[in-house]
Amino acid sequence: MTVLHAAQALTPTGWQSDVRLTVAEGRFSGVEAGRAPEPGDARVAVLVPGLPNLHSHAFQRGMAGLAERRGASADTFWTWRETMYRFALRMSPDEAEAVAAQAYVEMLEAGFTRVGEFHYLHHAPDGRAYANVAEMAERIAAAASRTGLRLTLLPVLYRWSNFGGAAPTEGQRRFVGDLDLFARMVEGSRAAIRDLPGAALGVAPHSLRAVTPDDLSAAVALAAGGPVHIHAAEQVREVEECLAWSGARPVQWLLDEAGLDARWCLIHATHMTTDETARFAKSGAVAGLCPVTEASLGDGVFPAPDFVAAGGRYGVGTDSNVLIGAADELRQLEYAQRLARRERNVLASPGASTGRSLFDAALAGGSRALAADGGGLAAGAPADCVALDGADPALIERRGDALLDGWIFAAGSRAVDAVWVAGRRVVAGGRHVAREAVGARYAQVLARLMAE
Repeated sequence: MTVLHAAQALTPTGWQSDVRLTVAEGRFSGVEAGRAPEPGDARVAVLVPGLPNLHSHAFQRGMAGLAERRGASADTFWTWRETMYRFALRMSPDEAEAVAAQAYVEMLEAGFTRVGEFHYLHHAPDGRAYANVAEMAERIAAAASRTGLRLTLLPVLYRWSNFGGAAPTEGQRRFVGDLDLFARMVEGSRAAIRDLPGAALGVAPHSLRAVTPDDLSAAVALAAGGPVHIHAAEQVREVEECLAWSGARPVQWLLDEAGLDARWCLIHATHMTTDETARFAKSGAVAGLCPVTEASLGDGVFPAPDFVAAGGRYGVGTDSNVLIGAADELRQLEYAQRLARRERNVLASPGASTGRSLFDAALAGGSRALAADGGGLAAGAPADCVALDGADPALIERRGDALLDGWIFAAGSRAVDAVWVAGRRVVAGGRHVAREAVGARYAQVLARLMAE
């Protein structure tokens, strides 16, 4: 049995002092405030629930920073995508597992305790399916098991290169497959996560560019009630091409034709009309925002104030993994709104802490999107939590919500001191317990990939 003692802890009823949390069989069996620490307790200054990372492409961690050289013409998402395709064609299954493990170590060190892996690197480099069609999904599961990160696995259906069923390109050969193959991948993915504690399975039709309406319906049926994630309206060009194909914008089409509800998560949804924003918010679906990647790719700014005002739910993800940090995503989300509106503290209610507002929204929205138990620091909830270093310069003498403001806006990942998942400490002193071994293997993989 593990017992944690926090000088300050963020519980579902708010901040409490001198909180003693007992862990049994991976869950909190008792949470008591106003208790002095006892011998043997693991003592921390500040304890908060771990955050969900609702959107990741783990393999892209290996190419972080490699697309920062300007081309002959204006660089966009579409030119970045060509670099990503070239990188994706190189990795063996062993190498993909090593890169995913590195990404997952960094996620845990940054305060995430669960990832939604939007997994579309399915096939061998020549485009042929592996004999075990779920080979690459099993590698993702192995990386999650190795590092202790909770996993919601989202196998991706990717059939076409553009709206209306345009033939896939050569660069997409590791991603594409027919519906029969995808159905087998889903079942193989289900088997791959069977022994992972707390794991969940959903499906991810890649985008309206990559699936037809019939494909989309088939994929949703395979979710069997689990989460459904889809990229939508990330780029202006995507919106224009969707209009040309269907007469509707991507989010509009999904609202009208797909029956959005609480199972769905629309990734990005950057470019929406006022009507789309309000309808999306009322649908119960979650907006999967990836502010660091959206800034990196020049996507645009999500209309967050209007979405939240209409009752919308959102979570955050690290997407391309160019920079991995829970605080970084929340800070970038707020700062983008400040730049767009020339205001401060945009995503907080009058008088409220912006850090707390962002944290609560990301915890609730991300948990819903990943079919995760978002019970927080409460009896019966999974013992997934993050200890912050109260001696960090940005946290000294702070109490309550000011701690979240200091973490998100002034300290970032350096303030993460320890992380527990299912009651097992996987980060201590800011470093993952397997960082050295995982990092050494990652370095070997990158040496080969970069030499090609």
